[in-house]
Amino acid sequence: MSPVRRAMALASTTLPTKTGLSLWCPSSPSLARRLPARFSPIGSRIASRGLVTASFANENREFVIIGGGNAAGYAARTFVENGMADGRLCIVTKEAYAPYERPALTKAYLFPPEKKPARLPGFHTCVGGGGERQTPDWYKEKGIEMIYEDPVTGADFEKQTLTTTTGKQLKYGSLIIATGCTASRFPDKIGGNLPGVHYIREVADADSLIASLGKAKKVVIVGGGYIGMEVAAAAVAWNLDTTIVFPEDQLLQRLFTPSLAQRYEELYRQNGVKFVKGASIDNLEAGSDGRVSAVKLADGSTIEADTVVIGIGAKPAIGPFETLAMNKNIGGIQVDGLFRTSTPGIFAIGDVAAFPLKIYDRMTRVEHVDHARRSAQHCVKSLLTAHTDTYDYLPYFYSRVFEYEGSPRKVWWQFFGDNVGETVEVGNFDPKIATFWIDSGRLKGVLVESGSPEEFQLLPKLARSQPLVDKAKLASASSVEEALEIAQAALQS
Repeated sequence: MSPVRRAMALASTTLPTKTGLSLWCPSSPSLARRLPARFSPIGSRIASRGLVTASFANENREFVIIGGGNAAGYAARTFVENGMADGRLCIVTKEAYAPYERPALTKAYLFPPEKKPARLPGFHTCVGGGGERQTPDWYKEKGIEMIYEDPVTGADFEKQTLTTTTGKQLKYGSLIIATGCTASRFPDKIGGNLPGVHYIREVADADSLIASLGKAKKVVIVGGGYIGMEVAAAAVAWNLDTTIVFPEDQLLQRLFTPSLAQRYEELYRQNGVKFVKGASIDNLEAGSDGRVSAVKLADGSTIEADTVVIGIGAKPAIGPFETLAMNKNIGGIQVDGLFRTSTPGIFAIGDVAAFPLKIYDRMTRVEHVDHARRSAQHCVKSLLTAHTDTYDYLPYFYSRVFEYEGSPRKVWWQFFGDNVGETVEVGNFDPKIATFWIDSGRLKGVLVESGSPEEFQLLPKLARSQPLVDKAKLASASSVEEALEIAQAALQS
């Protein structure tokens, strides 16, 4: 009997083999109907030829996740919830750690020792989403195979195989790409890799920065976005001379209005942070010891620095998957509303995925923990069940800074929706402020600083419903609370 016929004859139930491979097939028509049309366990197992060879390094081959960040952690939880992880799921990561809540790295992880910094295992997924803390032991208990510190460097989609840095050959039936992004870097020729120059994406990066902060006197942060603002706030906790340099004329230009940015800039100045706006970098200069010693600007001026943090954005970590269909406009791997790529059996989630944003009818790519969590859950549910609803994501961004012990003011803002149209600002930032984005009379987006739990819960309802609002009435509100009451009333009209 041929290997294929033998596999089909044996596959009416789960059959463990000596290599750890399982052939799984629904034992009833009702179960079979639950599977999405593009997911065929039998086809995957036959294609893997696992019955013929035992040369693959992974025992769990039915589902393989590439990447060890937020998305991988939440995907793993969803596999467990659906009873499909034990002996079936393998996660391959370049890091030495089980998946963790990555936002902590530019927030509490950077606090000085006396300010009670965050440390693993405290922020493993899925604590950030209100779930269980998934330590390395959790993955073992759930029968999930983890391959650490061995990133995937090659892929053969026809044979359904992967190759890692150490030369391991891995097999998969269904593949989920959750590789996230890599930090955009300065070229080596302008000092981008000098000792004392830092980029933050992983625990090892943050540990290296902390070592520098403990010895630093003058810190320069390049970039006025999320990373720049969060790292600068952490540097204040170390009592360091801190300067933020960026080419735009305001902080977080892609979201903040000029007025809102001015409020935050003033708060940072009150904490001793200096700004150099509208500036571009010529190069990073080294001192006699070979470490970075200054940042030279395009106008010829220099800023002394013994530690430099580059936070100028990120790019999708495509790696060995560049032959998949890409979105050339926004970057990333093109997927549909179920996170399926154009290659059957291969999915992409989180930062690396370019997906249809249903609510605004456009393609997008979102670099945010909330999307990483939700896309992972949606993808796995679609893969394992009859769930076929298109992903309907509402853009959400937030930041929390100056939250260390002894800080005179803690900052926490949340934004939901789309920052398009005209804006209405309410409040004096002492401590609250709200910004509403209104387009064609409809509320499209809303940001609130220092809101209550109830107020923050209202924001996604407003942004998703997009009610018609009276702009003049909203602008005349005497407080953030009154403005939110006006917006909430619009939901019911």
